[in-house]
Amino acid sequence: MSSSTDKSYTPPKVWQWDQESGGNFASINRPIAGATHEKELPVGKHPLQLYSLATPNGVKVTVMLEELLEAGIGDAEYDAHLVEILEGDQFSSGFVSVNPNSKIPALLDVSTTPPTRVFESGSILLYLAEKFHAFLPQDPAKRTETLNWLFWQMASAPILGGGFGHFYAYAPEKYEYPINRYTMEIKRQLDVLDRQLAEHEYIAGDQYTIADMAIWPWYGALVTNQVYEAAEFIEAHTYKNVLRWAEQIAKRPAVQRGRIVNKTWGEPDKQLRERHDASDFNQ
Repeated sequence: MSSSTDKSYTPPKVWQWDQESGGNFASINRPIAGATHEKELPVGKHPLQLYSLATPNGVKVTVMLEELLEAGIGDAEYDAHLVEILEGDQFSSGFVSVNPNSKIPALLDVSTTPPTRVFESGSILLYLAEKFHAFLPQDPAKRTETLNWLFWQMASAPILGGGFGHFYAYAPEKYEYPINRYTMEIKRQLDVLDRQLAEHEYIAGDQYTIADMAIWPWYGALVTNQVYEAAEFIEAHTYKNVLRWAEQIAKRPAVQRGRIVNKTWGEPDKQLRERHDASDFNQ
């Protein structure tokens, strides 16, 4: 591993965009917003139109939708359209009209007039929970505790993904300082979760909620070595309560369906490029 003093960098007075900065996803990263090309989004037959990819943020929403359907809420039927982020689909004019931030997932609720756009995964989870009165407790104290953990995830996951994940797994070179810095922080985050789950079955208490759906695709995947191949490095086995919870959530039928929607990598039988009907899972 390189020393933190290698290739010391002195920032210029004015930063310039270096398109050849390297690393995974470098080809789609840019310092400006807006569309790069004109293309309308497809619209299916269901009330909810999801535009996504099976990254942790995308899985949050497909799990929520499948859980709603599992609970017998038919109005939560949805079409899941694949967004190929490495191809720049998120910069189409149609996608930008739904999410000006050009990040997946994005949701369009066509059951409203006019259609309602919802972007940011946490906002989508909250929107669906309130729309269908599900997976968000009505009791004010329990509702607040659920939202505490939902927003904890939204604030914490960038440290895991953009921080630890980037420098440990994706950056073109490995440097000691950022890896140590972000490893320390994600281990602290895992300890926060482990202490909470030592006293509660689920993240926010005794009920399965949108807090679990938000946190599981990131931290559940981390401790079970589904992302970054870092379980040994971070001693994931020591977070016994997080592991118990992660394995418990993974057994849910709706989770097993939701985690493969818009997935285009891995084992073929664990991929479903697009979902337009419940029967798609049987193909």
